[in-house]
Amino acid sequence: MAVTTVDISLAVEKKQIQAHDEPEPKFLVTPGDIITRDTGFMRGHGTYMGGGDEVLYASVAGVVDRVNKLISVLPLKTRYNGEIGDVVVGRIVEVQQKRWKIDTNSRLDSVLALASVNLPGGELRRRGAEDELSMRKYLVEGDLISAEVQNIYNDGSLSLHTRSLKYGKLGQGCLIKVSPSLVKRRKTHFHQLPCGASIILGNNGFIWISPTRGEDAEGGFTQNLEVVPETERETIARLRNVILCLADNYTMLWDTSIMYAWEASTKYSIPELLNQDAMRDVAHLTQQRILMDAE
Repeated sequence: MAVTTVDISLAVEKKQIQAHDEPEPKFLVTPGDIITRDTGFMRGHGTYMGGGDEVLYASVAGVVDRVNKLISVLPLKTRYNGEIGDVVVGRIVEVQQKRWKIDTNSRLDSVLALASVNLPGGELRRRGAEDELSMRKYLVEGDLISAEVQNIYNDGSLSLHTRSLKYGKLGQGCLIKVSPSLVKRRKTHFHQLPCGASIILGNNGFIWISPTRGEDAEGGFTQNLEVVPETERETIARLRNVILCLADNYTMLWDTSIMYAWEASTKYSIPELLNQDAMRDVAHLTQQRILMDAE
C-alpha cells in the first residue's frame, strides 16, 4: 500500500504592529494619480505638472518619496539608475580596447577602463601597450566583479573603477538578482555576517554571497578555487533562500533585515524556505522586528 505525504500549513495568528511617531507614510501611486495640489513642492523624477492647474501627478507606478520640498516617485520595478559612489556587482560581457563592458542591470552596459583598475599586486604606474595585451589575463567574458561607480556619462551609462583591494574579481559564491529598489542605501555594502558568510549588497540589485575569507592582497584579480566545505555551502544556500523570502515579499534588504530573517528561518529546513507559506512567514516575522526597532 502506497503512503502519500501531504504538506499542511496551520493558520498562525500574526500580531500587527504599528510604528508610532513616524513621519508622513509613503504611499503607492499609479500613472496619472494626483500626488499633491500644493504649489510649494518641487517636481522630481517620476512626476509631472498638470496643464496650467499646478497639480503634481505621478508619471510612473511606485512609492512617493519626499525630501524636504522635493517630491519624486520611486518605481517598484525598474532598471538600475546609478549614482556616483554606488557599489555594484556586474558581469563582464565584452573585452574592448583599453576597457571592459559590464552588465550592471542598467539600460546600457557600464564601462571599466584599464586605467581604472588596480594592477596585480597593487602596483601604481601608467598602463602601456603590454598591459593592454594582457587584459584577458585579468578579466574575461563571464567574470563577475565588484566595483564602484566613478562617473555617469551623458547617455546614462556608467563609468566604474576598482581602485581598492575590496573591489575586483569575485571567486566562488552565489549571485542573486533582485529589484534595485529593494537594496537599502547604507554607508557600507560589504558585510561579514555572523552566520559565517560574506555578502555584497550591490546598489544595482545584484547580490553576491560567498564564504568568508581573508582579504585579497593581490590587486583583486586572484581567485580562491579551493573546495568549499559542505557546512559553508549550506550557509550560503540558506542565506540565498532567506534573501529570496524578503525580496518576494517586498522587504528592504540590508544587513540587519537579512540577519533578522536568518534568525526567523531557523525553524525551517533549507528546501522548505522555498515554500510560499514559509517565505511569507519569514518575511512577516522580519517586518515585525523592524517595526519593533522603529518604536
